[in-house]
Formats: sequence, C-alpha cells, structure tokens
Amino acid sequence: MIEQTMPAIRALSLRRTVVRMSSALLAFERLALMGLMYLLTGLILVNVVTRYARFPIYWIDESAVYCVVWLTFIGASAMTRLRLDFAVTMLTERLSPQRQKIAKVISTGMVVVFGVALTITCVLWMDPIGLALAGFDGRKLAAETFNFLYTEHTQTLNWPTWVLYLTLPIFAVSMTVHGLANLLEDLELVPRTPPKGFQLSELDGVN
Repeated sequence: MIEQTMPAIRALSLRRTVVRMSSALLAFERLALMGLMYLLTGLILVNVVTRYARFPIYWIDESAVYCVVWLTFIGASAMTRLRLDFAVTMLTERLSPQRQKIAKVISTGMVVVFGVALTITCVLWMDPIGLALAGFDGRKLAAETFNFLYTEHTQTLNWPTWVLYLTLPIFAVSMTVHGLANLLEDLELVPRTPPKGFQLSELDGVN
C-alpha cells in the first residue's frame, strides 16, 4: 500500500513544483514589465527633450526599440499564464461543457508543444555546445558553422546581438512553464491558483 502511494505523492509534488515555478516566474515578470515600462518612458522623454534642445542622443532610438522587444516577449509570457491570450470561440462555444473542456486542454497542450519546439529551435540557433567546443570564440564558431550570431553587434549601442536575442529562449522556457501550469489546472490535477499582483476582472480572461 505504501509503495503504491509513494509514486502518487511524488507526482503530486512534481505538479505543485511546476505551479510554484510558474507563480514565481510570473511575479518576476511583473517586476520586469514594470521596470521596462519605466525605462521605456524615461528613454522617450529624454529623447524628446534632447531633440528639442537640438542635442539628440543617437543611441536612444535603438535602446527604445529593444526595450519594446523585451517588453513584448515578457508580456506575452505573462499573458499566457494569465490566460489573456487570444482565443476564437465561434466553434467551442457551441460545444457541450465536456467538449469545451477537452478543446481547452488541447489548445493549452498546443501552447506547451509550441514552447518546447521554440526552445529546441533556440538551442539549435544559439548552439551553446558548438560555442563551448569552439572555446567560446564567436569568430571560430562562425568560420566552422557560418553562425555569425556571436560576432554581430548592434548599430549604435555596439552591444553583442546575442545578449539582446536572449529574450527568445527566455520567452520559450517561460511560456512552456506557464503552459504546463495551465495544462495541469485544465486537467484538474492541481487547483487553479489565482495570480498575485494582477487585478483581473471576470471579463479579462479570454482563454
């Protein structure tokens, strides 16, 4: 009897761990979104003032663009956990409640599959193993694989582009974690956890 309950306890612990990881990640994303919004607002204000004073800072435009990119991907990840992603309900709203539940599980599962596929794609694209084998020399890796990711720099900031492109694998992993948490809730394997720090009305949830 005890041997049979141990796997069930471990599975429940694993499911709760996934939900806790998602909650912690969502709390961090909330702080990151707030910080990026303040940063973007500050960059725009400084850009307006300096242009009005005829002393423009040339790298602010590029900084604002990358700030918006990071803001978009982090926000999209948070929206996945908050179930604020877009959904077409013209078909599912005509189904029975049981079939609506099945459709929701399928759609949430597709989010997880997409997140895993995007994670694998990012690993193949950034090729951390190849970079390590090349002695963390971006030029050597480019010469061997024609992957110039680690040799390129931004136009005005002169930052390595791979640092800014990290938003893609971060988004892929975070969306996968949020998707798994949503899937566990949809399958009723864990109780639904209300998000902390986000004030959502009953009409905000779309999915």
